[in-house]
Amino acid sequence: MVILVIIFIVRLFTLQVTDNDYKAWADSNAFLKKTIHPSRGMIYDRNGTLLVFNQPAYDVMVIMREVQPFDTLDFCHTVGITREVFDRRMVEMKDRRLNPGYSSYVPQVFMSQLSVEEYGVLQEKLYQFPGFYIQNRTIRDYEYPGAAHLLGNVGQVNRRDIENDPYYVQGDYSGRAGVERSYEEILRGEKGVEILLRDAHGRIKGKYEEGAHDVAPVSGKNLTLSIDMELQAYGEALMQNKLGSIVMIEPSTGEILCMVSSPTYNPRLLVGRQRGANHTMLEKDPLRPLLDRSIMGYYPPGSTFKPTQGLIFLEEDVITPQTMYTCAYGYTYRENRKPACHGHASPLSLIPALAQSCNSYFCWGLHDMIDNRRRYPTIQEGFEVWKNHLVSMGYGYQLGVDLPGEIRGFIPNSATYDRIYSRWTSSTIISIAIGQGEASATPLQMCNLAATIANRGYFYTPHVVKEIEETPLDTAYTTRRVPTVKREHYELVAEGMRQAVLTGTCRQAAIPGIEVCGKTGTAQNPHGKDHSAFIGFAPYQNPKVAVLVYVENGGWGATYGVPIGRLMMEKYLNQTISEEGKFIEDRMINSSSIHQRYAVQED
Repeated sequence: MVILVIIFIVRLFTLQVTDNDYKAWADSNAFLKKTIHPSRGMIYDRNGTLLVFNQPAYDVMVIMREVQPFDTLDFCHTVGITREVFDRRMVEMKDRRLNPGYSSYVPQVFMSQLSVEEYGVLQEKLYQFPGFYIQNRTIRDYEYPGAAHLLGNVGQVNRRDIENDPYYVQGDYSGRAGVERSYEEILRGEKGVEILLRDAHGRIKGKYEEGAHDVAPVSGKNLTLSIDMELQAYGEALMQNKLGSIVMIEPSTGEILCMVSSPTYNPRLLVGRQRGANHTMLEKDPLRPLLDRSIMGYYPPGSTFKPTQGLIFLEEDVITPQTMYTCAYGYTYRENRKPACHGHASPLSLIPALAQSCNSYFCWGLHDMIDNRRRYPTIQEGFEVWKNHLVSMGYGYQLGVDLPGEIRGFIPNSATYDRIYSRWTSSTIISIAIGQGEASATPLQMCNLAATIANRGYFYTPHVVKEIEETPLDTAYTTRRVPTVKREHYELVAEGMRQAVLTGTCRQAAIPGIEVCGKTGTAQNPHGKDHSAFIGFAPYQNPKVAVLVYVENGGWGATYGVPIGRLMMEKYLNQTISEEGKFIEDRMINSSSIHQRYAVQED
């Protein structure tokens, strides 16, 4: 008897105190608690132009314990689904593996994002379907068809989201990519609750105690991006029928002015009930439009890497501004003939080497740095010094941009080569001196180098959010980051990039009335035609913009990189394109590098 009494006491305690289902059952007899979803924060560009806003949508909700027999076929016809879909959804909602926290007393999402027209048809007949009701919510909409990778999208939460954050329940939505994901907690707001009173027959009699216990939703905070949407749209137009990226940064703040990844897609494709089908279509596209190449592209930097080499050699006293190296159409060391070079004056010093993009100069510099045992006792020590300078400039690790999915690129360390070779010298790895071999970087990292040179030796972590409503920016985006190279060395490299536009490989980048600095890049590609690249900044003094253009399989840097970079800087600085630029603009918009990619593969 004692045991039975104890069992009864434990069971009563469980039912009345610890069992939420019992409490939910008791509450549901008297109350209907309706979640009120907050309005998601809106997104603007740097000029106050609205980019992302909300449109009304409607979810069909169901409380399973209140469902009574009704005309299922009529319901399916009204909401536009088949009987098989209806049965499957009812089963999935009850499956606690697919729907953690399921309770027959708690409202569940049966169908989401009905349009206004669908809502009107269902609302008229809703009384015929006991247990079902309609809940208001909002969905995203877009003013422009561009910037899809940067803005991101909103989709239904998954099981992991629900387990990791108690804010979410089955049927909720959250940011899945871009700014929508990285600023999810700021944009989503706080849910509200409306408590409605039932009578003995379950009918709604109005608000409980006139709404005294209701909780009002709190709207999400608005974001102002650093992006110039007009500039972004212009960049996407120039990159159509091409694979690659354009990144532009304001050097004085680290604010990203545009971030183009091509090919792209219309962000409206990932809104509404067709989101799943459209996402699958984009996933199957061989050109991978869902890939944000600006932060996920894994590219050899090519000759855009040469300014970093000049900076390191100057800092380590390997060279002086007057040091000259010869170039006999390529770098030659003993029996090895390594990177070839084009014709130009020889011998030459650092500034003309940058202007003419001389391969041999930087190969000789790496040789004199890491093969000189009087400088470093072992090649491994010398190489680690070289690598650490690059890391301080933002290579080899994530920069920390406020977007999800950024990759780190790759700068090898000495242990990498120790594993590959039993013995190695500078000649073994010489191609890394000109941004080839094992070196890789993202377009964002390459543009950040241009911004660092523009600032003459410091940078801010690149970021796409300029302001958060009533919230200060993270100090990580407002704190200077200073590489391990002195300012005076950056002055020399900036002069070399200025000469590249005046007399060297970047002459196409010249803009009347603006002192442009630049560096071409022709990155060798083992899988097909070379990539075309360009980094630059302008004006030479007090720079306002730094730019990177990277076109896959575009050939020489001057083929696509330089002209597109020139147009983007002119558009931003002058707000218009000159007559001379119009000719280049027409040629870039109507050109394609995609066919070159596939032509090489077919060969």
